[in-house]
Amino acid sequence: MKKSLIIAGVIAVLSAVALVLLSFRPAPKACCVEPPLSAPPKGCVFKTIYEGEGVGPDFLLATPAEVLAAEGKAYDWMLRAQNTDGGFAAGTHARQDVMDPHASPSDPATTAMVSMALLRAGSTPAEGRFANVLARTTEFLLKAVEGAPEGALNITDLTGTQIQVKLGQNIDVALTAQYLSNLMGRMPCNDPKHDRWLQALNKCTRKIQNAQTSNGSVAGNGWAGVLQSSFATNALESAQHVGGEVDEQALDKARDFQKANFDVNTGSVATDAAAGVTLYAVSGSTRSSAKEAREANERLEEAKKDGKVEKAAPVTVESLQKAGYTKDEAEKAHTAWNVYNAAKVQAQSDDVLRGFGNNGGEEFLSFLQTGESLIIGKDATWKNWYDSTTARLIGIQNNDGSWSGHHCITSPVFCTATSLLILSVNNDIDALVAQGATVKRK
Repeated sequence: MKKSLIIAGVIAVLSAVALVLLSFRPAPKACCVEPPLSAPPKGCVFKTIYEGEGVGPDFLLATPAEVLAAEGKAYDWMLRAQNTDGGFAAGTHARQDVMDPHASPSDPATTAMVSMALLRAGSTPAEGRFANVLARTTEFLLKAVEGAPEGALNITDLTGTQIQVKLGQNIDVALTAQYLSNLMGRMPCNDPKHDRWLQALNKCTRKIQNAQTSNGSVAGNGWAGVLQSSFATNALESAQHVGGEVDEQALDKARDFQKANFDVNTGSVATDAAAGVTLYAVSGSTRSSAKEAREANERLEEAKKDGKVEKAAPVTVESLQKAGYTKDEAEKAHTAWNVYNAAKVQAQSDDVLRGFGNNGGEEFLSFLQTGESLIIGKDATWKNWYDSTTARLIGIQNNDGSWSGHHCITSPVFCTATSLLILSVNNDIDALVAQGATVKRK
């Protein structure tokens, strides 16, 4: 009898263990799992062989106490600004004086900017302080994309928003695509919603490419349409990075348009599509040339190590050809190198930083473009930019924790989201550096 009880007990224990083992599921694998290079997973960030990948500790920067305090007040304000449909609103161009975040219908462009700011704060729709907010904003954006006709260039029926009038009629789709790429870069490849995100992202990239004009800009320019085209370029780059369907020729044309706004020989800037404001054009030129400029530098440095190029050789068409570029590729890379290194200086000069004369949403966007380009380019000067720009923002933060523009894009929601993206850019160093890396050529 006793023996039977012992056997029964052992069987019960083994059964319990078996049930635990059967119910155990391994944690979802992050998207950085390395697949075979011949068949990378669609729509997923994947680990491959990068040139210049990774950053040393001297490139990183802990968030200063005064920045943390400013961010804390801004996040608290932002949480109160969400509309009941899950979106956020900037308001109409016709009523730039309205500062109530709930007085206008939610628009995708502003919702995407807020979402990117909350992602950069360390949350996702699945976890973190802002998980609930992000779950609702993401659903709002997905429904906007999914409900938009395939032939339409934008994803919303709203017209005349502050963001559209000042940046361009189709800015909503560019910023939404950027958010979806950022989201996918932070979530596991096997997330149940992954395919839905990818389909929405690909629909956005098709719209961006369909809206591209013959010179590489985006149709429907606003007051500072160069910024719409710049963010469309960023969106295509980001989508390509996470495996989205991007036409390489469309991306090249978009980059070329931005670079053409800056003449490295004279230092002059084409501001026709930038409302006559140098800051808007030059920040876009810096951002859109950063990845190519970094690749040129890294490939040249590798060629020097291999003895193909002299150690002291500068970045020239000739030296880039020795490093493995074709003549046409070398000329394009050399242009990007020159544009980036000249434009980044102008983008940070005091007279250019004044922008329109005071701070509107366009100025905040331009500051963001410059800072991200420095990190993407692995440019050590980014810390100087960060110190000066965060000091500038903290000095003009409203008492309630928000920021608002003094001209054009005055929306406190949009301006606060953009300011938070700037203040917290050091949270995203690894992701931005990885986005600027290039697959090593064999």
